[in-house]
Amino acid sequence: QVQLVESGGGSVQAGGSLRLSCAVSGYAYSRTCMGWFRQAPGKEREVVATIDRGYADAVKGRFTISKDNAKNMLYLQMNSLKPEDSAMYYCAAEGATKYCSGAYVYWGQGIQVTVSS
Repeated sequence: QVQLVESGGGSVQAGGSLRLSCAVSGYAYSRTCMGWFRQAPGKEREVVATIDRGYADAVKGRFTISKDNAKNMLYLQMNSLKPEDSAMYYCAAEGATKYCSGAYVYWGQGIQVTVSS
């Protein structure tokens, strides 16, 4: 069974940085079709960055997604954070697939990121 566990969230002032990590265990998941999503209170979940498609416009130039296949880890480096980046962040992965479809079936429990002005 695939499990995703996020870490590295917390509170930071505007302009600061955080690095989110996602530890993936199990098998039958696509290491290419992985990404980060976020959901703020009262808002719908939105994509932040995915390995195959890149970044949401709101985070381009500030966030960097990366993975370490040897360690089964996915990362999200977040720089120049803004209060509007505050949200619950989720790591997600598609099932074992040759081509990414955007159908994420495995999700982490989420981790809170709070950016104060």
